Amino acid sequence: MEEERVIEAMSKDKRKWRSERLSLLGSSIFAEVAAWKTAAAASGQDIIDLGIGSPDKPPTPAVRQVLSDAALRSDMYAYPATRSGLPFKEHAAAWMKHRFGVELDPVHEIVTLLGSQDGLAHLAMALCDPGDTALLPDPGYPIYTASLALAGVEAVLMPLREENRYMPDLDGIADEQWDKATFILLNYPNNPISAVADLAFFECLIAKARKHNVLVVHDLAYSEMGFDGCEPPSILQVPEALEQAVEFHSLSKSFNMAGCRIGYLAGNREAVGALRELKANIDYGVFDPVQEAGIAALREAMDVTANVPKAGKLYEHRRNRFIDALYAEGWHVPAPKATMFVWAPLPPMQWTLSERWTSRTISQEMLKRTGVVVVPGEAFGTEGEGYVRIALVEEEERLIEAAKRIGRFIRGE
Repeated sequence: MEEERVIEAMSKDKRKWRSERLSLLGSSIFAEVAAWKTAAAASGQDIIDLGIGSPDKPPTPAVRQVLSDAALRSDMYAYPATRSGLPFKEHAAAWMKHRFGVELDPVHEIVTLLGSQDGLAHLAMALCDPGDTALLPDPGYPIYTASLALAGVEAVLMPLREENRYMPDLDGIADEQWDKATFILLNYPNNPISAVADLAFFECLIAKARKHNVLVVHDLAYSEMGFDGCEPPSILQVPEALEQAVEFHSLSKSFNMAGCRIGYLAGNREAVGALRELKANIDYGVFDPVQEAGIAALREAMDVTANVPKAGKLYEHRRNRFIDALYAEGWHVPAPKATMFVWAPLPPMQWTLSERWTSRTISQEMLKRTGVVVVPGEAFGTEGEGYVRIALVEEEERLIEAAKRIGRFIRGE
């Protein structure tokens, strides 16, 4: 009996309390960057964090006032699901009409989300069965591959390369892969690359997807962050796209509401309905005061008399100053056309730490020596090697200071 108890105890000691699935989620490089940042701060470095793409500005005063007033109401603390949630969806539909000329049924063609990442994380579970496949971009936002791992879905990666303007080669994907795929996911304006797509590309994409009966999933989180007059289009503007596509929208970046966690999926009613059904089993929806604030933000954006500039104006100005400052330091980086990110090829190092710099080693050494945080391109996929992503989420003076520090790093000073 004693021997059996010892064996049982040993067996329990070996039991793991962590699923293998967790090793498939995202990239460990983000955890590494966080550890590098902690170490640099502990050593006394003044940290300029250009890593995470979180807006450094708040929503407008009017939006914050609505949120505050709603939060003080005593009738706002029931489960959001006990309300219809229709007013927010109606305003989302009105904004889609105002911004893109797209007509949507708010009841059946929009589902409200706890931020677009919530929907991205769960969509594959709602649309696919284990063993199915989906077409994903490489580089790509990490939740894309993580969501497939959670659902047991196989990813077929589409390389996004400079020579093809960071667009996937739709004709280069084998017919067999198209026929097997449940959906194809793309993101323009793109994170991390900052590339933009036009309606002509979306028309080709919809035609290809219709031919192979593949759902198109488009992540349009940066719709209000076009530069130099660029107005990023919605894929739902393509005729008959509602039969073949869904699109994620987020109030996080467009309206500086990242911490509020509110967004929505719009488009094909069957796919929207599948995500709505799954979500009904997971949570109770978005806190009602946050929905009220979201309505206020959408109303303000549609009110021409409000004269509220788009979020992109701020980041366009920061882009110009930062790119010019890097250029003066000897790092010639292409100017992004949209988003809050700079996708930069590795700098021309004038000294060497090892035989070959990688996106990881340069990012780590840059942080250690300068206090400037950037994200290695490899965090977004194998095609990201050779690049770093820089987020324009500090004030202009700090961005220029970061560029000067990076210049000294490049020169080995």
